[in-house]
Parts: sequence; structure tokens; C-alpha cells
Amino acid sequence: MNVRTINTANYIGKEFGNVTIVKEIGRGAMGIVLLGYQKTLKRQVAVKILPKSITHDASTWELFRDEAETVAVLAHPNIVPIFEMGENENCFFQVMQLIEGDNLRTIIKGRLNHPVPSKRLIPLHETAELLGSVLDALAYAHDEGVVHQDVKPSNIIIDRRHGRPYLMDFGIARVMAAEYKSEGKVVGSPLYMSPEQAMGYETDKRSDIYSMGVILFEMAVGILPTNPDTSTAIIVCKQRDPGSFFSKTPRQVSPLISDRLERIIMKSVAPRREERYQDCRAFKNDLDFFRNAGTAA
Repeated sequence: MNVRTINTANYIGKEFGNVTIVKEIGRGAMGIVLLGYQKTLKRQVAVKILPKSITHDASTWELFRDEAETVAVLAHPNIVPIFEMGENENCFFQVMQLIEGDNLRTIIKGRLNHPVPSKRLIPLHETAELLGSVLDALAYAHDEGVVHQDVKPSNIIIDRRHGRPYLMDFGIARVMAAEYKSEGKVVGSPLYMSPEQAMGYETDKRSDIYSMGVILFEMAVGILPTNPDTSTAIIVCKQRDPGSFFSKTPRQVSPLISDRLERIIMKSVAPRREERYQDCRAFKNDLDFFRNAGTAA
């Protein structure tokens, strides 16, 4: 059984801690998000659940709890805060702040379908500003010893009212990675994962940097120019010949990409982590310089 086959109808109206479940609002490969109402504080919240039916390791609850406790102390304006965590007979759950908006994957996809070609991409200066905020959040998390391991557009949600990006899904990504590592399985999103993660090696902050670089590449040009086109082929490519993953450079895809931006992108997605940015602040500093100097620079 996997997340996509879980029927959440039976959860509606049920209590998770002091939260009553209202409806499902989204799901991904490693969890389901439900809308809940927290009676004690009279507010709506998001409830992320990890059904026990899709987990196999007896220590999953301990991993989930430990990671939730770690993320719960991350106080950053671009990280979705966790209020509570627990378990019932069917699942583990985390109660977190409800961010009203769309995730970056939905926004990117929606822009690509715009009838006006010039509006199919988020402007480069906005892309640099948005991802700069996410890099700032990751830098903070890395300082606290937390590596995300599943940074991708669907794990970045943009607040509809203020346009602020929020990074989410630290806990479940880490839990599932720890569970499957002993089984020799690769967990994460193949398109965005680093070569070392695809190889099953220990990851560090440079793995998150690679993922952010892929997102920047995608947002800058629209559609990623990759050689493999299936999840399995992508993983095999990143394991065997990661340098061949991208079939073109950013400038070969779009003439709007400057030399400076291409250097930033290609450094962030370097196959060998020793050749990438060594921390998120250096990555962000270059993006800020690019944005402040003008996107044509």
C-alpha cells in the first residue's frame, strides 16, 4: 500500500490531538495533508499524516518523533512551524501552521500554460528573490544540524497574501530516508536529488544545494533539459554518469540567461559536491549579487 491508495474519508470529523479533521487538502509520495480545526486556539491548521500501513520499520515512530522535535525548534520565517506531533492507531501525525497558497510546482506548471509566451516564466529577479529566501531557511536549518533531503518545488509553498515562500516536509522525508536506507532503497525525488543521494551515500547540506540548483535551473528556463526521462533512468544516470544528466546548459536553452546566472546554476548542480557551493549562504550571496546588479548582468 502507498500514500496514493489511502482513503482519508474515515478521518473526517476525527480527533488528532486537540484538532478535528475537516478535509483533505493534498498528498504526496510520503504523506497526506489534512485541514484541521484546533479548538483550543480557535484556528485552522494543517495536519500532515504518515499512515502506518505504508511504513515497515518498528522504529518509524521514534524517527518521526525525533525529527518532528528537531524541526519544531527551527524558528525561521521561511520554515513552516510544527505545533504538535503524535500518533493514533492508524497513523503518525504532525500539526503545523496552515499556509494559504499554492506550492511552487503548481505555480510553475500554471505559468507554463499561460497563453502569453512572455508570462510563462516567473521573472528572473523574482525567482532569485524567492529562492534566496528558501536558501536562507536552509542555511539556518543546516546550522542547526538538519538536512532536508527532499527539497523540490512541491515542498515550497508560497503564501498567497504576502508572497512569502515557506519550506516544508523536513520530517517525513528524513523518516522515510532512514527507514529505507537499511533496505538499500533510494528515497526522495529523482529529478531533484543529488548524485550522492541517488548512490545511497551519506548526504549533507551540499545535497540540498544541488536540489536548489535544479529548481533554479527549471525556473530560469522553464523545462529542464535532461537526457533520461523516467524516474528509474534518472536515478541510474545520477549513479553512473551524473555529469551527463543535463543535455544542455541554461544558455543553450534560453538566450535570456546571462553568463553570470549560468555560472551560478552550473556551480550549484555540479555532479561532485566538492565543486558545488559549500554552503547556502554563498549560493544566496551570488543570487543576491545577480539580482541587485540587474538580471541582464
